[in-house]
Amino acid sequence: MTQQELMTLLKIDLGIIGTAYDPQLEQLLSAAQSFIAREGVTLTDSVEDAQLIIMYAAYLYRKRATDEGMPRMLRWALNNRIFSGGGTDAP
Repeated sequence: MTQQELMTLLKIDLGIIGTAYDPQLEQLLSAAQSFIAREGVTLTDSVEDAQLIIMYAAYLYRKRATDEGMPRMLRWALNNRIFSGGGTDAP
């Protein structure tokens, strides 16, 4: 999935219309991909990984306003991705 497609889906998730937040959202998508990679996940071009990136970026966007911890569904999705053989140490 392209960065533009990820951006479109992230904006839908966040309910953002227009382009005023695009620079920040692009940075959050890149940060989300880096943070996921730091967890040991090798991202693929799959719908599941695209959704994981979008969920993580949306969490980062919302976190700045609420300062809440990572949502369980996101932690669960990351753990499932890591322990299902999606990490860099997978055989």
